[in-house]
Amino acid sequence: MQIDADGVTLDGDDAGEGSPVVLLHGLTATRRYVVMGSKALERAGHRVVMYDARAHGQSDGGDDYSYDRLAADLLAVLDDRGIDKATLAGASMGAHTITRFALLHPERVAGLVIMTPAYSPDRDPGLDRWDRLANGLRTGGVEGFVEAYGTPKVPEKWHDTIFRVLHQRLAAHAHPDALADALSAVPRSRPFETWDELAAIDAPTLVVASRDEVDPEHPYETGKRYAEAIPDAKLISEDEGASPLAWQGAQVSKVIADLAP
Repeated sequence: MQIDADGVTLDGDDAGEGSPVVLLHGLTATRRYVVMGSKALERAGHRVVMYDARAHGQSDGGDDYSYDRLAADLLAVLDDRGIDKATLAGASMGAHTITRFALLHPERVAGLVIMTPAYSPDRDPGLDRWDRLANGLRTGGVEGFVEAYGTPKVPEKWHDTIFRVLHQRLAAHAHPDALADALSAVPRSRPFETWDELAAIDAPTLVVASRDEVDPEHPYETGKRYAEAIPDAKLISEDEGASPLAWQGAQVSKVIADLAP
């Protein structure tokens, strides 16, 4: 599946039959990282559309990586696929994109699954760090990115796993220079300005918050704040000490399927 979004080609997949679910991944990830390759949604009777965001995976780069642009890309995908209304599930950058989309196009949203959000209007986005990562990728490729990433601020037993995952994720992109541009630009964009804006969302919403000590960039408290700000949203997470729900593809698929009509 290839879709034109104002001159940028987005690469993706469209599989299964039934009520549509669209999956959106996070910054530096690809479409494979939302439900981790699980086919449970298709088996549960859903049409699943997933695509690499601009500059990610096999999709082309562009000159705009704002959340308005990313939401416009999602609209282009829905229109191209002939989908009037869909359940939208997104992780991190994808979570912020579907939140922005729901504010702009509420009539196209059947439900939202907001997974491991990181953006908060009250939180410093750490732009210097993102710029270092972008420069590392641009000048040194995957190894340059990993060097710029530095020593993870998590227990040492997780360091090797984190570095392995970073290598896997960063090696999956066809246009690393464009990804470097996105690394600088996306954190500078704001999907909403104040928490009060989220009161306008009236779609059924689940927020998957993470208690994962290996992932401090997506705090549990941020997910909790989304659930508090969106009317009637439900907050779910793994138990403390358990394997993160957001990384269990089959379990995440069940969460999405339970919300989707």
